[in-house]
Amino acid sequence: MQSKINIMTAGHVDHGKTTLVQAITGNKISTHSEELKRGITIKLGYSDCVFYKDGEKYNSKTGEEVMRVSFLDAPGHETLMATVIAASSIVDGAILVIAANEKCPQPQTAEHLAVIEAAEIKQLIIVQNKIDLVDEKQAGQNYEEIKNFLKGTSYENALIIPVSANLGLNINYLIQAIVENFKPVKKDEGEAVFYVARSFDVNKPRTKIDEIKGAVLGGSVVKGVLKVGDEIEILPGVAMKKKDKEYYQPLETKIVEIEAGKEKVDEAKPGGLIGISTLLDPSISKSDSLVGCVVGRKGTLSRPINEVKMILKPIKRSLISFPPFTSQEPIVLGIGTATTLGFIKSQKKSEFILELKKPVCVFPNQKISIMRRAQNRWHLYATAVSK
Repeated sequence: MQSKINIMTAGHVDHGKTTLVQAITGNKISTHSEELKRGITIKLGYSDCVFYKDGEKYNSKTGEEVMRVSFLDAPGHETLMATVIAASSIVDGAILVIAANEKCPQPQTAEHLAVIEAAEIKQLIIVQNKIDLVDEKQAGQNYEEIKNFLKGTSYENALIIPVSANLGLNINYLIQAIVENFKPVKKDEGEAVFYVARSFDVNKPRTKIDEIKGAVLGGSVVKGVLKVGDEIEILPGVAMKKKDKEYYQPLETKIVEIEAGKEKVDEAKPGGLIGISTLLDPSISKSDSLVGCVVGRKGTLSRPINEVKMILKPIKRSLISFPPFTSQEPIVLGIGTATTLGFIKSQKKSEFILELKKPVCVFPNQKISIMRRAQNRWHLYATAVSK
C-alpha cells in the first residue's frame, strides 16, 4: 500500500537528521559511498515507514496501523542547499531538527526554515535533538532560543519535541505528534505529473542478461494517477553531446512495475514516495542522472523551455545584504526537483526573464525558488511564480 504523506527532515549539518529518520523508521538511509566516508547526507535519502498504535503508545513496529509515511532526508551542508529546495517541492510537512548542544539558530537552521516557509509548507514540527548531551538548564536555554528563533515566522506556535535520536528517547511521542498533526495536502487533479527525485541502476555486477532490470525512477506523483502499463515520456530527458554542444533527448518508455515501500502496486497517486521501473537502458538512470526530470503520459506534459519569465518575491532577511541585480548575473533556480542555472536576460521591476543553462519543464503559475550568491556562497533569495 502506498504512503499517504511525504515528510522532509531539515536542519543544520550534523544536527542528527539522518539518525532521527533511522530511529523513527528503523532503516539506514545514508548509503551513498561518499556520504559514508564524510558522515554527511549529500543526496536525498528516503525511507518508508508504517506507524502503529499499541494501547496508548505509538511506534513503528507493532499494533494497529494508523499511518503510512515517506521520509525525505535533506542534506544540511550549505553547499547542498539546492537539494533541499528540490526536496521541498514534493513534501506535505517537515521536521526541523535543532541540536540542543549548540546555539540556535545555526546558519543552515535559518536557511532551511526559510526554504520551508518559502515553499509554503504549513505543517512543521521542531525536534530538539541530542538532549542526552546537555543538562536540564542547557536544554531550557536552548528551548528559549528556539522559541525566539521562530517568532515572527509562520511557525511560532509549532510543536517543539525534545528527543535523543541516538538513544531512541521520546521517539514514540514524536510519532504521536506526526500522526495527530500531519495530514496529506490535497493535490490537483488532472493529467499525471511525477517529479523525479532519484534515479537508479538497480542491477548488481554479473547480473544475467535475461534478469537485467530497466531504469528505475524514484520520486513522487504530484498530480493525477500513473498505472502499470502506461506509456510515458520523461522530460527534458538525458543529456547528450553533438559537436561539443550539449542537448537533451526526451525519453519514451513504458511503466512495467511500481513499488511503494517494498510492496508492488498497480497504480500510484499523489502522496508518498514511489519507485517506477521502466524498459529503458539502466545505464541512462544510474547515479541520479535523471533527477529533475518530469514524467507523464505521452503528449500531456509542457515542453521543456530554455527561457523562463517569472515574477520575483524576495524573502525578508536581517543578516544577509544582497546587491542590485546585474545583467547576465547567474542565479540558481529550483523548479520542481530540477536545479538549473539561469542568467538574467531582462528585468522590469519584479518581472524577470532568464536564460537557462539546461532546459526544464515549467507549468503555469509554478512556484520557483531563487538562490543568489552573497558573502561567497549561495543563499535562498526569493520565490518566484512562472508566467
